[in-house]
Amino acid sequence: MRITKRTNIAVRVLMYCAAHQDRLVTKAEIAEVCNISENHLAQVINQLSQLNYLSTQRGRNGGMALAHPADEIRIGSVFRHVEGNVPIAECFADADNTCPLTDACRLRVALQDAAEAFYASLDDITLDALVCDNDRLLQILQPVACTR
Repeated sequence: MRITKRTNIAVRVLMYCAAHQDRLVTKAEIAEVCNISENHLAQVINQLSQLNYLSTQRGRNGGMALAHPADEIRIGSVFRHVEGNVPIAECFADADNTCPLTDACRLRVALQDAAEAFYASLDDITLDALVCDNDRLLQILQPVACTR
């Protein structure tokens, strides 16, 4: 199974916010530390806000923070919400399916079961479990110092 770029960015954003729960974080600092273009980042932040994973504050002193404690955010839920209905194979797509085997294919059932098992394994992981006591990650997620 391949994870979309959007989901990858979403998890990075959430981990960054979890690593800095004591303050609002900015889009610019996440973009720099997590190596993400601000355009992609803005779209993902908007989606995470709409899905109620992030709370955002506009203005000069604005930024974002987790909308819920990190130990309440399940990674499986994040993946399901952000991935949405992205088909894992052509035969799962309603409009673009040109496979003539769909009605008799047993692989489709196996793929569906595998996807559910994948998400179920991620349901056991919280955002807190990814960040808490992960000193190496916390070091990487430190904002880059301004040298002006």
